[in-house]
Amino acid sequence: MRLPRPLGISGPSLWLPAGRQSVREAVRLELVDQETAGELGCEQLPVADQAPPEMAVEAGRRALAAAGVDARAVGLVLHAWIHYQGHDLWSPAHFVADRLGADAAVPVGVQQVCNGGAAAVELAAARLFVEPGLGHALVTTADAFLDPGFDRWSGDYGIAYGDGATALVLHHLPDGEGGGRPADLVLHSLSTVAAPRLERMHRGDDPFSPAARSLGPRVDIRRTKKAYLRAEGMETFTEASSGALRSAVESCLADAGLAATGDVPLRCVVAPRLGRKTIDLAYAPLLTKLTGAELLRPGSATGHLGAGDTAASLAELHARRMLGPGEYALVVSAGAGFTWSCLLVSGT
Repeated sequence: MRLPRPLGISGPSLWLPAGRQSVREAVRLELVDQETAGELGCEQLPVADQAPPEMAVEAGRRALAAAGVDARAVGLVLHAWIHYQGHDLWSPAHFVADRLGADAAVPVGVQQVCNGGAAAVELAAARLFVEPGLGHALVTTADAFLDPGFDRWSGDYGIAYGDGATALVLHHLPDGEGGGRPADLVLHSLSTVAAPRLERMHRGDDPFSPAARSLGPRVDIRRTKKAYLRAEGMETFTEASSGALRSAVESCLADAGLAATGDVPLRCVVAPRLGRKTIDLAYAPLLTKLTGAELLRPGSATGHLGAGDTAASLAELHARRMLGPGEYALVVSAGAGFTWSCLLVSGT
């Protein structure tokens, strides 16, 4: 997505619950075996004692306060998630907007699974340009992967799932005419590439069901992935995913006027919060080849945050002051379906 001009990201925030489960405890309780624990590379996972939308409100408050933005100046609230939000037929986005006092905002729920946070930023960016009077857009994400419905350590291959919420404020930068505001990070471009033919990876051979978890008491991603691989083979997935990832990286850099030559002026590339082995096999070789930049592997203390990986990484880049003015980072995310997104940001 080639932006007409850069946008500002302010108050990027990661909100984690106080509860933690260490990998050592998980192994002791036989929630995960030692070999798998090593492949995941997580030291611990945050465990929620609040519903996801309540955590999103906490993250949203933090983001608005850090950005110095009154909730009444927010014109759009986008909330993304992947797992159950606490009620069966209900809009968590409206809950977030109401609890924050964003009464003038239009709340929108974004369901693009683990890529939902990046998709929400992209949607917010487009809306800001087509509706100049929108003001500020608030993007939140939140997920909790709790028993009995989800096995955070062993319910999937190559991913451990942590609970938490994120938020950020997207807005115009100063335009010299009194509009816009300074930002913590500058968003230069976004790209999204999909491979819909891979949707079966999370459907498998399962029949369509009349209600959630009709086939079993827990979400079983391993079952659907096994069925896909039996039918299609790993090579089919690998070729499609590597091609899409390459396209997303190259498009994002090109839209910002950079080229994927192996000598891109990037301070770092931030991988999704997936397991260590998954990053080693599916992301590190290609991202390093395309950019030549340092690869950051976040998530050892959080695990995969559902739809929140992108915003969590933006929050950490800002909190650690990793980007100076003119220094770039490429933040990569991915989600079932499959979809890959990249955001190119710089410091201020």
